Amino acid sequence: MPRLLGVEIPAKKKVAYSLRYIYGVGPTRADQVVKEAGLKADMRAQDLTEEQLNKILHIITEHKWVVEGDLRRDIAGNLKRLQAINCYRGVRHRKGLPVRGQRTSTNARTRKGPRKTIGVTKVKE
Repeated sequence: MPRLLGVEIPAKKKVAYSLRYIYGVGPTRADQVVKEAGLKADMRAQDLTEEQLNKILHIITEHKWVVEGDLRRDIAGNLKRLQAINCYRGVRHRKGLPVRGQRTSTNARTRKGPRKTIGVTKVKE
């Protein structure tokens, strides 16, 4: 498996799809990298030479794209900042509720987690 920026990209997939395994590289950027590197669109990642891997790495660093650890750190820092200043979005992140205005009376199960059923108990007389 080829290794780029500390990530093992799948060898059997086409290069444009394999590059998407790098955090911060999506479909558009992956296609742009393949085009700039002068690679064939149907080329597999296992067929890449060291020279081509270095070219891909050079293109990503040349564009100064924030990827992998730096991007994760930036996003985590942004969330911590929102929580620290106690803004509405930060409070919603802290409580684990939807942040962008979605309803919570019904739905929102992805963010809130599974239902916590509260049972009714009878009082002994």
